Amino acid sequence: MTVVIGTAGHIDHGKTTLLRALTGIDADRLPEERRRGMTIDVGYAHVTLPDGTDLDFVDVPGHDRLVGNMLVGAGEIDAAMLVVAADDGPRAQTLEHLALLDALGVRHGLAVVTKSDVGGPERTSEVVAEVARLLGGTSLDGLPVLVVSSLDGRGVDGLRVALVGLRDRVAASGGSAPTGWTAATGGSRLAIDRVFTVKGRGAVVTGTLRGAPLARGATMRLVPGDRSVRVREIQVHGAAVDIAAVGRTAVNLAGVDPGVLHRGLVLTTDPSVVATDRLLVRLTAPLPDRARARVHLGTAAADAVVGRSGRDALELANHAWAGIVRLSTPLAAAAGDRLVLRRTSGSDRIVGAIVIDIAPPRGISRRRQSSERVGRLAAAIEEGDHARMATARLELHGALEGGAGTGVGARQVIGQAVGSGPMRVEIAPDIVEAVDAVVLATVESGMTLSAVREVATRSLRRHATISRTAASTAGEAVIDRLVTEGRLVRHGANVGLPGSTTATPVQDPVLVAAMDRLERALAVVAPPALAETARVAGCPPAGIRELERSGRIVVLEPDLAYALSTYREIAARALSMSATAPLTPAAFRDATGTSRKYVMAILTDLDRRGVLRRTPDGHVPGPRADLAALVPGAVAPVPAGPPGR
Repeated sequence: MTVVIGTAGHIDHGKTTLLRALTGIDADRLPEERRRGMTIDVGYAHVTLPDGTDLDFVDVPGHDRLVGNMLVGAGEIDAAMLVVAADDGPRAQTLEHLALLDALGVRHGLAVVTKSDVGGPERTSEVVAEVARLLGGTSLDGLPVLVVSSLDGRGVDGLRVALVGLRDRVAASGGSAPTGWTAATGGSRLAIDRVFTVKGRGAVVTGTLRGAPLARGATMRLVPGDRSVRVREIQVHGAAVDIAAVGRTAVNLAGVDPGVLHRGLVLTTDPSVVATDRLLVRLTAPLPDRARARVHLGTAAADAVVGRSGRDALELANHAWAGIVRLSTPLAAAAGDRLVLRRTSGSDRIVGAIVIDIAPPRGISRRRQSSERVGRLAAAIEEGDHARMATARLELHGALEGGAGTGVGARQVIGQAVGSGPMRVEIAPDIVEAVDAVVLATVESGMTLSAVREVATRSLRRHATISRTAASTAGEAVIDRLVTEGRLVRHGANVGLPGSTTATPVQDPVLVAAMDRLERALAVVAPPALAETARVAGCPPAGIRELERSGRIVVLEPDLAYALSTYREIAARALSMSATAPLTPAAFRDATGTSRKYVMAILTDLDRRGVLRRTPDGHVPGPRADLAALVPGAVAPVPAGPPGR
């Protein structure tokens, strides 16, 4: 783990000179900065400690007009080094930078009084006392205050020793990245702060890597945009590495035009990081409704309006408040991220916030948005309790859709993910009961299975914050569960209450035996031709039609069919493989031990049903992949059958 330390302080208080004395690196990389003798944009430096470990430094500008650039660096640090000149003392940007660090929740750091050779002993002592007083009441309360002269070197060795202690404190706490995002999510995340092009290599981006280590060759998502890119090469402190751990990292990307890259985008392997323009946040101050602010999140920034009226005017426990932040443009975010809202007017000019929800309830589902439910979710996020977070989100939304790990500890799970399938849906108990009642009433009125599915889907969307795809998935699962529990009976394309006679079963024992023989013959990964197999089994066309209607076989082509149980297994394998990497026909052929004939028929069928989606690189999970993962066997044909039949 490499600790990232950001400087803070007023312009011309010696931040860059101090870093040069510590690291030997001039963080002012721009010619304009060197000409004017001031930091304009964020700069970077590093130092190797005697034990071989590294410290990364982010040097930020101290000018009042460059606070936005300061927050680019401060948004991705583990600790702060507040710098105050002994001859000048704390000034306007000292106070503003301290307020911004407090809003970001930065807890670790050091305070350094520089230019002690200019200020003299008495003045230096006064400034040390004043800095200690300013730190009181902030997240940095109690930091040690050191005295240094960058020019003659007095105090620099003591500062190096203090930095080792700071590194150990940050490491012992598990890191204090102000985004609030940790490796517990199981993915990597890098907020881009610089973009440039290397001749012959293409686009290179830099940022602070968070979460899991990043390996050369990995595929990442670019958010916003959700574009896939490949990591061609990784460098840390100018040296190529195969795997990068947490800290400052440069990444050479393949599969992306450098022109689309810019500061503020996020590279990630974590599905919980998404682009959003609405955030439910916990605020450190009760902003008025429709307050306008500039939001700084990671290395990105956007104008925003804060909604705090009606159901959005939430007061939480422990002197905290909640509201909806509506962004002018989507930003990459995840639950637990910390952000800063900067206002140009009003009593609270700088307000900190923690993201509670990246997709707050909309419409009728906002009825579930209460101070108690939001407060429970906020508390679980701040404590890092993932099980409580899932339960609290379920209570707030009424239903959840997400990755296979979403919702651990939730009280009602509809179905389970197949292998590494990408999605499952969970529904709160009160909504389950309501939808059950609607479905049973609909069935009693004599509607078809397809109509019952649609009613269940609409009912779920009325009660919960959930997409139509996920609601359709959950509606199908509700019906499937009611059938399993014996509260409904499925009759092919119809569904009825127990004891109903929606369909008449086949009575002829000779035909029943022939149908059984045909179904068994098709229960292989490479089934023989349907017509010839039916002839050998003695099953007439009427028997084939009944097997398909009742869902016992799946007919993909006029002369190609599978027993449903075999089709389910093959489809589940395809979905599992596609969730790991784009699935090619060759890879699927090798995995099933069949030929291209069977593989292409399966992939085409799954693509038609939306379980998979074809891309230039291969098949990936499609819009209805959640249905296949949620209800094993739900990838079976719809009653109408494949096109052309």
